[in-house]
Formats: sequence, C-alpha cells, structure tokens
Amino acid sequence: MQKPKTVQGNGDFADKIQVFSEEFLKCCIYVCETQATRETFTKKLYAKMVSSSKLLEDLLDFHGAKNNSRWYYYRELVSSVRNLSESSYSQKHISKRLPFYDLAHAEGFEESGYATHKFLISSLREICRNTIKEARLLKIRLPEDGFLWEDFPGIATETPLEFDIDDENQEEEKKNIVKITTEFLMVAKKFERLGFYEPYSLDQIKAIVPFSFNEQEARRFEMDVHSLQSSFDTYVNRSGLKFRDIKLKRLRGYISVVLHLLELTRRLLHYYERHLYEVGYKDIYKKVGEELAGAVSPEHILDRIVNYGLYYIYYFLLQGQDLAQEVLNRNMEQGSIEVGIPQKLGFHSRPSMLVAKIVQHYGGQVELCVDSDRFDASSVLDIQWAGGKVQKEDIKDVVFKGDIRALRDIQILAGINYGENFMGKGIPLPKELFYLKQ
Repeated sequence: MQKPKTVQGNGDFADKIQVFSEEFLKCCIYVCETQATRETFTKKLYAKMVSSSKLLEDLLDFHGAKNNSRWYYYRELVSSVRNLSESSYSQKHISKRLPFYDLAHAEGFEESGYATHKFLISSLREICRNTIKEARLLKIRLPEDGFLWEDFPGIATETPLEFDIDDENQEEEKKNIVKITTEFLMVAKKFERLGFYEPYSLDQIKAIVPFSFNEQEARRFEMDVHSLQSSFDTYVNRSGLKFRDIKLKRLRGYISVVLHLLELTRRLLHYYERHLYEVGYKDIYKKVGEELAGAVSPEHILDRIVNYGLYYIYYFLLQGQDLAQEVLNRNMEQGSIEVGIPQKLGFHSRPSMLVAKIVQHYGGQVELCVDSDRFDASSVLDIQWAGGKVQKEDIKDVVFKGDIRALRDIQILAGINYGENFMGKGIPLPKELFYLKQ
C-alpha cells in the first residue's frame, strides 16, 4: 500500500489555508490598523472574527496542526483570536445592554467593565500583530483589500420596535415565575458559598484558579443561569408580562448580566487554562506559551476573571436575591397545614433543621404559627424558639402557613415524626425528601 502524503506535501492544504485565512487575516489587519475606540470594536466585528477564526481553526485541527511544529503556533494564534473575540463580544454586550437592565447602581462596575474591554482590545491587537507576522513566515498571502470602519456598525438605534404582542395567562405565568425565582435563589445560594465577595490579590487568585474554581465550574453555573434566562424568555417575556411588571423586568436584568459575566469568565478561564497555564513539557509548547503570554498577560487575565467576573457575578446574584424573594412570595400559591409536633423531644435540633431546609429549598415564605405568634420557618433558631413555647404551653399541634410546595413536604416530614424515632435517633427519609440528604 502506498504511504499517504503528508499535509505539507499536499497542494490542497496550501490552497485551503490561503482561502480560509483570507477573511481572518483581513480582520487581524483591521484590528491592528484601526483606532481603538469603543464604537470601532463592535459586536459585528467580534462576530466576524469569531466566525472566521473558528473556520480556520477547524481546518488546522482537521489537518493535525496541534501536532505539527510548523503550524502549531499559527493554530494557537488563531485560537487566541477566537477566544479573545468571544470574550470581547460578551463584554461589549454587557456594556451596551446595561442601561436597559434597570439594575441598582453597582459601584465601579461600568469602569471595571471598560477596563476589561480595553485589556481585551490591547491583547487582541498584540495577538493579531503576531498572527500577521507568522502568516508571512508561513508564506500565506495577506489580503490586498481590507475592511472599512463602515463594515462594522453598532447594533443600537433610536427606533425600537413597537410592543404589540401580549398573551395573558396569569395562572400559568405565576407557576413559571415561581419556578424561575426559586431556581434563581438556589443558584445564588450555591455561588455565595464560593466567597467572591471582595477583591483578591494575585497570589490568592493563583491559589484559587484553576484548583478551586476553573472552566468546568464556571460552565456549570453558566448552564444553570442560561436555563433560567431561557425559561424566562419562553414563559414570561413571550407573554408580555415583563413589560407590565417593572420588578420582573429588573429580575430579568439580573439574570442576564450574571449570564453574560459567566460567559466572559468561562471564556477567559478556558483561554488561561488551555493556552497559558502549564502548556506542556515539550519545547515547542513552552516556546509558544511564552509567546502568547508576552501578548496576553496571564496575571491580567487572572485579575479580570476573579476581580471583575466572579466578583460582580457574586454582587449581582446577591443584589437579585431580595427581588427574587419578593417576586416569589407575591406569585407563589399559598396554603396552610396543621400538623403534630415531633413526639417525645419536640422541636429540637434535628426536626428544626429539616423543616428549615425544606423551606430554604423552595425559597418561598413559610411561617410556623403557635397560637397568635408567628415564627420564620426557614430559620432553625426561630423554630426552636417556637419549640420552647410549644413545650411550655404543652401544645400538641401547630400550623404552618405559606408556600404550598414547602407545606406538602413538611406534611410528609411530620408524617414520619420529623425524621426520627421516639428515642431521637434519625430514620430514613422518604424519596420525596431526597434533597434533605444533600
């Protein structure tokens, strides 16, 4: 059998690399030669850079450029352009949409976003310069004609389209709003545990990324929030309710800004982990990694990941919690149940904790009513205070009022004596309460 020709010996590759590099290199030349103003670097430009670099990267990967010493650097430059352009697109989207989100003022957010975009543009310019230089070394012809400023207009105009579609179904809307707000509160609670509530030093960041927080973690949160936004746009936006309710409009703003910050953060994490952090032991990998690090500062990327992306994700999730809670309580189906108290030991630690976890799981307001007194059923301490009154007055039954979803599960829990036997030992929980084991 005849040995197949290598790519370098095949004229098809030389022809294709020229064709697929044409538009990509036009973008690189435009970025290097045009003035770095806010309106020069538009979403249309970034979209063009993403699409052209992705096609070229696919061509290079198909032909094995990752494992070819001649083409590896060019491949990494192309991938760098794609990653930085995607990140820039996300940041540009945030800055353009922010006035429409109607969010509470976030100290330093716009300024930090502008600094992030400026860093991305600067990095993109350096990578594009290196790309043009490498293309010449590889004998790839540079395009003779270039793009003009007019080729990349911004998307905003002063003439929004009229809102003239409204499909009201209030009962269905309420169910969807309850689901969305509950999930928002769950995401906020999970992210809060990560502790990005203040800026970190570079040494602290290097201890976090990628060991404690990395692209994979960012992707998980991004998927959760993307699901939230999709549900909102499918079941709330489409009905027109968002336009009738300013608080829902604002909640959509919190969801959206968090989503796009997660997109940006995940993309920067991807670039750092794949191209700058421990790039490999072979000389070619190290050399290329050093070249990329000279154009795109790893320290600056880490700072933007944590002190811009993760910090403000935490900030906006925290800001949105009170609003989500208010919207949830306003739309949830409410009810009341009367149940017995835990036998023998009353509302001590275990029963109180399980009841509180049920209420926290759903996020809606639930009160434990003992005669005329009301206690917050999401608080272990409040339930134990109620337990003291129950024991003192020898009360056998209590009433829970509020979120009907939580009430159903509290009723199940009460049916098994709040998860313990008469000796105070824990017993297996039914499958309906699986989340209490987490």
